[in-house]
Amino acid sequence: MKNRILLLLALIITFNLSAAIQKQIPIKIENNKKGAPITLGIPFPKGELFSVDNVRMLNSKGKEILSQTTEVTTWEPADNSIKWIWVFFFADEASDYTLEYGEGIYPMEPENRIVSTNNMRPTGGISVNTGTLKFNINKKGHGFLDEVYIDKNGDKEYSNDELIASAPENYRGTFLDILDDSGIDLSKAIVNEVFREKGSGPLHTIFRIEGTYKYNQGDNNDSPFTIRIHAYAGKSYIKVMHTLTYTGVPDKHKIQEGEYANIATQNKNIISEASTDDIGWTQPNDQIAGCGLTFNYHLDKEVQFSTSTNTDRDLHTTQAYDAFNAPLANMKMGVLQIGPQQKKAMETSTSMEKEKGFSATIFKGESPLVNAERAKGWIDVSDRSKGISVGIKNFLQEYPKELEIDPTRNSVNAYIWPASIDPMSFERANTKIDSEMLANFAQGISKTTEFIYFFHTAEKIDVIENTMDYVLDPPIAHASPKWYTDSKVYGNMAPYSTKFPEFENALQYKFDWMAFNQEWESWYGMFNYGDMKTYYFNDQWHMWTNNEPTADFSLWTNFMRTGNPKYYHMAESMSKHTMDVDNIHWPKKRTYLGEVNESIDFWNYLDEPESTPYLGVGLRHASEHWNAILSAHVWIQGWIASYYITGDQRALEVAKMTGDTYIKRIWGDHDLRGRRLYLSVLNLMELYDATKLEKYKNELDDRVRILLDLQKEQGGNILLDRYGYSQTYVAQGLYKYYQLTGSEEVKKALIDHARYVKNVPPLNHKMESYLATIYPLILGYELSGNKAYFNEAQKRAEVLKVSKLPISITNKTTQKEFSDALLEISRLPEDSDRAAIWELNMGLRVFGWTHANNIPYLLYWLEKYDTKKVAK
Repeated sequence: MKNRILLLLALIITFNLSAAIQKQIPIKIENNKKGAPITLGIPFPKGELFSVDNVRMLNSKGKEILSQTTEVTTWEPADNSIKWIWVFFFADEASDYTLEYGEGIYPMEPENRIVSTNNMRPTGGISVNTGTLKFNINKKGHGFLDEVYIDKNGDKEYSNDELIASAPENYRGTFLDILDDSGIDLSKAIVNEVFREKGSGPLHTIFRIEGTYKYNQGDNNDSPFTIRIHAYAGKSYIKVMHTLTYTGVPDKHKIQEGEYANIATQNKNIISEASTDDIGWTQPNDQIAGCGLTFNYHLDKEVQFSTSTNTDRDLHTTQAYDAFNAPLANMKMGVLQIGPQQKKAMETSTSMEKEKGFSATIFKGESPLVNAERAKGWIDVSDRSKGISVGIKNFLQEYPKELEIDPTRNSVNAYIWPASIDPMSFERANTKIDSEMLANFAQGISKTTEFIYFFHTAEKIDVIENTMDYVLDPPIAHASPKWYTDSKVYGNMAPYSTKFPEFENALQYKFDWMAFNQEWESWYGMFNYGDMKTYYFNDQWHMWTNNEPTADFSLWTNFMRTGNPKYYHMAESMSKHTMDVDNIHWPKKRTYLGEVNESIDFWNYLDEPESTPYLGVGLRHASEHWNAILSAHVWIQGWIASYYITGDQRALEVAKMTGDTYIKRIWGDHDLRGRRLYLSVLNLMELYDATKLEKYKNELDDRVRILLDLQKEQGGNILLDRYGYSQTYVAQGLYKYYQLTGSEEVKKALIDHARYVKNVPPLNHKMESYLATIYPLILGYELSGNKAYFNEAQKRAEVLKVSKLPISITNKTTQKEFSDALLEISRLPEDSDRAAIWELNMGLRVFGWTHANNIPYLLYWLEKYDTKKVAK
């Protein structure tokens, strides 16, 4: 009896110990949709989690659901605990979930898994079986889906009569056609390689197809493309991410030999800016005539066409979409979305009235059947037993877009740039100097478009539309704001609260102002959406921001602090825009992997042309995205945040291009001085943290050493006076470096710098530099305990406080009313020389230095301690 009691006590103690190390994180899904595929990026504090094997998901009833977890990065070299993970699962009916982790926690294994092969021999390809869908992409195929089968009878087999789609002929599964003076040059798509991406597993697998568009005319450059296909266990839909790269010659100006002074890698052959009389700048050359994805459908004769439109183009409309259904005749049917600034500005908004000119047309042949403002962005073609649906995300925002069924070819055509409208051209609007340059860097920009394809048996329209919304109107999963901030992955940052409303107002009103303007001004279009403009003078906006300074990261920070999906969408679209359009991606030499058996492949690789020296270098703020470039104008911090939070592999891919260019040091010591050095430390720190690759750590270590050596020559100031606004670059970069390495030298450097800016406030660039010191001062307090630094940070931050907005913002509020209200409550000082570009009604550029990278960290300490006690 005594032994039984001891055994029972031992079991109770063991159970309690086990329960004590099981920890839970509440997860919420905004805009939840049952069955939706969810990828959740979640951070962990240092020392909290050591294996993704110890993570599982519970639904709202506490029941475990199938999940797939990926380790993204760790806290190394500080320790080997996990810093970020991705958790994938399918949503239940409810919006509340629990992520459970700890020793003794093991996720259940799936009974059904994705089965795939990836055979990259010359005659090979990939084959993917989700359990309900099977598709092939052949290396010698047509660039996209070569065969698609749907398991109609549920027998887990795929017979010939279950073929639902196949590739077209002539290597045209995906296409990017070019128009120039010689006419249209039709492309042929060649698949080069297919890779499985990080994040792939039994429930969710991602394939990256790398290919090339080839042209018949000798004067058109081959163009690389990338397609990422997301497949899901047990599902018959796939998500497709298509990335094009424009390799054309954008205009007809007389091309000079040499380099521009702003980006010169030598001083012998410098291009003159004095070519304003060359009208070739404003004349288009290589234009995008059409781009998209296509395949042939295999359906019975009686086929029905469906889609939906809305007469209200407001993204937040409460007006329902109007469904459209009609039999498919012997003419093309589809939906076309265009907008007011398809190529060049026509109608524009005023401060009192929104821009007009949006049009969504459902057509049959040449005849319009329905005219509306906005198409939701999907179509379906079905017979009585099966069908195919396709949708494009941001169909309105990234206009022009078109979805088309062509019964004469039995084809489903999804146009990134519709062939039915005027081509996209990249000539300059004028020959004025723009951001100190008269140039055109459109060659080498890229664009990623997101699709969903649903191959289904007989389904009702509401099921089809709900499935389309997995991509078109996706659910957003997140932990509580406090979990993100308590993880310390971005240092000591406070979650949103109402404790200090005047500081929170300064942040939230500005972000809401930018969201308001994005819709009011229609900052839309295929190569514009995601970006916002910078200066608001005389009730007009000027100059695209092109991400300065890490504007997308400011939005990601606000999403983590608030959990508001509005900021998620703003951040995601800005990150995607800046990594694609505001960056140089071509010419790019392929990476040698040794995937071919023949050794001659390596020697052929060596003979290939080298990449542009500007690969991964960002384009500068200007009136057009590709008018100007600078040796220090790329911010990858937000891209890496996007990679962590959303699982976007494209973000890390582009960030690596920037890191590899740093390693080449194409600008000599110019690359290692001033703003270039400060920004590179932040970028390399983020890149190393995401990859743990030693090549980035070695380059980072060397640049940190240079930075600290220069500080000794500058009396403790890390920065040259000229670049006082760059405070947040070095402060965030060095603080993260200290987090991971524990370097006492870096800690001392941060304290010394805080002392310097406390005693010698930088006033170059006025408020931009002065207010940018708030975060370095806070770090000085955190690292030294000297309250004088915190007191000074508080003192400088007083002008950032904003009282309550005197009006309520509704869908009837005008831009002028919103702007005037912001100026009324602002406490920022005026600029005696010109309009204050740091005012609340300006864009996110200066705001990044004065507000976004300071207030969240100030609030942490304000909330942690009673203000009066800290000040003693």
